[in-house]
Amino acid sequence: MAGVAGGNDFQWCFSQVKGAIDEDVAEADIISTVEFNHSGEFLATGDKGGRVVIFQHEQECKNRPHLRGEYNVYSTFQSHEPEFDYLKSLEIEEKINKIRWLAQQNSAHFLLSTNDKTIKLWKISERDKRAEGYNLKDEDGRLRDPFRITSLRVPVLMPMDLMVEASPRRVFANAHTYHINSISVNSDHQTYLSADDLRINLWHLEITDRSFNIVDIKPANMEELTEVITAAECQPNQCNVFVYSSSKGTIRLCDMRAAALCDRHTKFFEEPEDPSSRSFFSEIISSISDVKFSHSGRYMMTRDYLSVKVWDLNMENRPVETYQVHEYLRSKLCSLYENDCIFDKFECCWNGSDSAIMTGSYNNFFRMFDRNTRKDITLEASRESSKPRGTLKPRKVSTGGKRKKDEISVDSLDFNKKILHTAWHPKENVIAVAATNNLYIFQDKIN
Repeated sequence: MAGVAGGNDFQWCFSQVKGAIDEDVAEADIISTVEFNHSGEFLATGDKGGRVVIFQHEQECKNRPHLRGEYNVYSTFQSHEPEFDYLKSLEIEEKINKIRWLAQQNSAHFLLSTNDKTIKLWKISERDKRAEGYNLKDEDGRLRDPFRITSLRVPVLMPMDLMVEASPRRVFANAHTYHINSISVNSDHQTYLSADDLRINLWHLEITDRSFNIVDIKPANMEELTEVITAAECQPNQCNVFVYSSSKGTIRLCDMRAAALCDRHTKFFEEPEDPSSRSFFSEIISSISDVKFSHSGRYMMTRDYLSVKVWDLNMENRPVETYQVHEYLRSKLCSLYENDCIFDKFECCWNGSDSAIMTGSYNNFFRMFDRNTRKDITLEASRESSKPRGTLKPRKVSTGGKRKKDEISVDSLDFNKKILHTAWHPKENVIAVAATNNLYIFQDKIN
């Protein structure tokens, strides 16, 4: 099998890599979120240093139609700064946890970015003209003596070099006691939700000084706390429906029409545990790290430590599809617990037609699963395979016994190299994969 995407067997090839090659990676440069906008023309990344970098897709060359256009830096700005909570004596990191694009309404683009405590709405706009010929000031900006002005002139707009400006339009603060793990823009394009460990809030994009608390799972006595919220997302077509996942491996679907406070869920998705596979680590590895609705809104996908599951919203008692991401790590859970890797939060994403899914693993491996053919593939994001238009070779992991020539042993996997954040272009087979401080872009091979 050559590749996985939407039922077609084809090959993935290297397109670009962004970021420095240094062996010593600065903590601030580590990418913490990746997100395409709704058309796929723009790709945004956030990092641990609080910066947002936006890449724009350049159009293909007319004389070389077999080459797709590349993504080049469009705008870079500092979204969040480190802060200090004096009441709790806590440092608030500048790390960008999530970026979500708003649907485009005019020539400007808008996105939400959040760190642990504060969500910001950014406007990204272009300026290629400037006004010249003012009456009250000279061209260099100095004010003119009003008594020397003998005639009035009409200012004119003159062309100038393109400038991309990022300006903060709204700041949504002071609504979360715990760390924000999710933001999700609603399909009404007016509201969005934000979730932390124990609460979910609903915001209006125009109103910053108040939000509605729609889920609160905080017990009266914190010693009775048994689970936390790990992710939340709005349904893509129904603005009243959202889901949230928990550290116990369950997903609750809520309908805001039923009650103002959605503590009583409408649907509860949980797979019964197999008693024979129960171990000390069962609870930790069943915690859901990401939940994503399909574009159609009919399915949702959840990622836990070892697998990806696809659920039909009409069936609550078990997933309709389960894909093993790295089952070979089951025997290594003890050492993964000791080095804290067992708590890594892997994300997952759908392709544009919901026919394939992608998620990350260790050793800079990432996995793709074709839902139609049930084929899967392991690929690697590495500088070694980053020759222009070079085809990605499928990788295999050997699990004991005799290792074949192209296989890599489980014991030689590098657990410091992990693919936590990936994104799939909404309309084309172009994927973005964040590997520490590098952003890899791959695409299907056009013959």
